[in-house]
Amino acid sequence: MSVIIDENTKIIVQGITGHQGSFHSGEMIKFGAKVVAGVTPGKGGMKVHNVPVYDTVEETLVHEPEATMITVPAPFVKDAAFEAMYNGIRVVYILTEKVPLHDALDIVTYARSHGHMVIGPNGPGITVPGKTKMGIMPNHIFKKGTVAVASRSGTLTYEIVNALTLNGYGQSTVIGLGGDRITGLNFVDILELFEKDEDTEAIVLVGEIGGTAEEEAAEYIKKNVSKPVVAYIAGRSAPPGKRMGHAGAIITRGKGTAESKIKAFNEAGVPVAEFPWEIPQALKKVYK
Repeated sequence: MSVIIDENTKIIVQGITGHQGSFHSGEMIKFGAKVVAGVTPGKGGMKVHNVPVYDTVEETLVHEPEATMITVPAPFVKDAAFEAMYNGIRVVYILTEKVPLHDALDIVTYARSHGHMVIGPNGPGITVPGKTKMGIMPNHIFKKGTVAVASRSGTLTYEIVNALTLNGYGQSTVIGLGGDRITGLNFVDILELFEKDEDTEAIVLVGEIGGTAEEEAAEYIKKNVSKPVVAYIAGRSAPPGKRMGHAGAIITRGKGTAESKIKAFNEAGVPVAEFPWEIPQALKKVYK
């Protein structure tokens, strides 16, 4: 069983003729993803990596797509996402960063109330080693295995996955939730999926300062997760009240600090690594 997507999932790419869409769809195909169509208004009839391009999502329905990767510029993301959802696309991954806050709110609210799943915005996507990939994670760092990873940070995801691979820990599913203040899936959503996933035996969470997502995840783990979990929190040295690289990485009124998140995880029995490259060592303490 795979989480969210698998080797049979048919994917379209909205914005496939742009630089990001073209390059990353090619890498996805190399990894084994079934990219069945692309969408760029006005470019219908073209082919990218031998993938047919259409003017609208509706035209791609002849390929029965189930997921989409959106790579269009930020002002057009809302239209692209709703076009996909209105046409029955189940999984919507938004690569684009700087999506307007209210647009992201509209997308996520509609998706949650109509049975769609949104990954991102501003995230590296999802990879299922040995099966498929939708997003921008580098192909060569992955190894098929039983450790699932969910992360708020793109680059830290790559660093930690690489460390896991080098230490003999393969991955079942790796998902980047996105760095914006509003994202589709959160840690609790993912923990629920990983707990049910037969291919996942251990879980790695990569959080960061700001918000309360990690504290909420810790509370959920206490009551609902039987599998071993380890974590890492980025931004330990960030000065209070100062916005850092991600839109969600801001500490206010004493909440969202690295200390509060680490304390919450420790109280839930989750070891927290001090540095990203220490995740494999932390994992060895709770998992074979």
